[in-house]
Amino acid sequence: MKYLSSLLILVLFTSCQITETIIINSDGSGTIKVEQLRDENSYMQLAGEEYSKENIFEDTTYVFKEYIDAYKENFSKYTLQEQELFRKYENVNVHLKKSSFEKEFKNELSLHFNKVSEIPDLYKTEDYASDIQHNYALTAENHYYRIGYDFDGEVFKRTITIINTEELEKAKQESEKFTKRYGASNLMQIYVLKYHFPKSIKSVSNPKAVISSDKKSLSLEFKISDFYGNPEISNLEVVLE
Repeated sequence: MKYLSSLLILVLFTSCQITETIIINSDGSGTIKVEQLRDENSYMQLAGEEYSKENIFEDTTYVFKEYIDAYKENFSKYTLQEQELFRKYENVNVHLKKSSFEKEFKNELSLHFNKVSEIPDLYKTEDYASDIQHNYALTAENHYYRIGYDFDGEVFKRTITIINTEELEKAKQESEKFTKRYGASNLMQIYVLKYHFPKSIKSVSNPKAVISSDKKSLSLEFKISDFYGNPEISNLEVVLE
C-alpha cells in the first residue's frame, strides 16, 4: 500500500464497509474484531472497465506470531523497542480473502485481550507482518494517525492521535477531491463502531452514537471518506454507570 497514491488508497477504502466490534467482559477482558468487506457495486463504479480485468485469488489465515517465528533472523535485526511493538500483535488472528472469481474481498482481524489498553492498532497488522517478512523499516509508522484504547472500569476511550500533520493535510485534500468527484454517487463507504460493555452506559461523547435498549451497547456510523480526512471524528468516550 505504501507505493499507491493517497487518492487511489482512498478510492480502494471508500468502496467497502468497515466494522469494528469490541466486547468487554465484567473482568475487563474481551475481544476486538475488525472486518473490512469490499462492496462490489461500489467498487465497480470506481474501477470502471478495470473491474472485469481483475484476476486475483488469495485465501490466507495466520496468527501474527507465525511471522515472528518464521522470520526470526529478520526479527532479531529490529531494535528492542521495535520488537516490543511487534510483540503486542503476537496473538492477532488474520483472515484475508481476495477472490475476483467469487467477487469476495474481505479482511478480518481479531484479538482476545486481558485488558483494553493492550489492544494495538489492528489496522497496522498487515503492514507489520510485511515488514518482518521483507526486513523493512516500520512502514506502518508512515500512517498519519494512531488508534489507542483505554478502560478503567467506568470510562472507555477510543483515541486518535495525529502523528503526522503534513500527511493529515494531504489526506484532507484528497478527501475533498473524492467528495467533489464521487459525492453524488451511491457508494457503500460505511465505517461502523459497535461496542458492548458489562454495565449500562451513562453518557457518550458523540451525540450521533446510538445506544441499545438495554443501554449496554452502542453503535456509531460515519463515512470512510470523512474519516480519512478527519480521523478524529471517531474519537469516543463512554461513561458507564
